Amino acid sequence: MATGRRKTPDFFDEDGLDPVETATGYPQSSPEDKAGAASKAGPSGAMAIKKKAGFYLSVDLINRFTLKFHELKLAGVAIENKSTLLEAALGFALDDMDKGEGSQVLQKIGG
Repeated sequence: MATGRRKTPDFFDEDGLDPVETATGYPQSSPEDKAGAASKAGPSGAMAIKKKAGFYLSVDLINRFTLKFHELKLAGVAIENKSTLLEAALGFALDDMDKGEGSQVLQKIGG
């Protein structure tokens, strides 16, 4: 389900506009929010807030990904959905890129 539309800022509000909220559409987190968010976080520590991504993938990669997802499900791996698998794979790729010159992903894309 969609997370809802961004609210139009109240230009006559007494507190004025928060630059971070105005730019991103999300309020700044206070230390109390972060402490409470930890209890709402999933097993990876990531927040449950999700947003649909808009980018293109090759048909071959999508087919390979879908096949792997179904193979894992048939093997009894407790994987919730394709988004969970993609988040895990993307997390590993980003962690690998953080390695710099030793990154396999960066070597594959020519960086």
